[in-house]
Amino acid sequence: MEMTENDKKKEFLRRYRECERREQEILEEIQRLRMDQMFPSMVNDGMPKGSQQSDLSDYVVAMERQIGRLKRERLKKARTREQIDLAIRRMENPDEQRVLRLRYLWGLKWEEVAVKMSYSWKQIHRLHSSALDNFEMT
Repeated sequence: MEMTENDKKKEFLRRYRECERREQEILEEIQRLRMDQMFPSMVNDGMPKGSQQSDLSDYVVAMERQIGRLKRERLKKARTREQIDLAIRRMENPDEQRVLRLRYLWGLKWEEVAVKMSYSWKQIHRLHSSALDNFEMT
């Protein structure tokens, strides 16, 4: 089954929250790796080694490489979120902007969007449909 243009737009907009979640996971992973760097003996098995200094240096270098990769991935996710936000901001109708922002950026349920915007559930869906029609992916 082929995706419609609006399905593609929804998928594009949903990436915002996915990127946001992944950015948070990356931050937590970086924090864990930094803790491992601060207390490397905790990951050591306690057995004496002939070249413990070299092993420790290699370990720190490997951790720094991993942190660097995570930072680059986080930056890529942040740029994707920025791209989605800018695409919404370029829309002319403020209500259409708001319904997309509340639904896809904030992650609200339809009922919550309706309450926030003081519209009926049916009006919100009409507005959302119109917003998707007018939304341009970049």
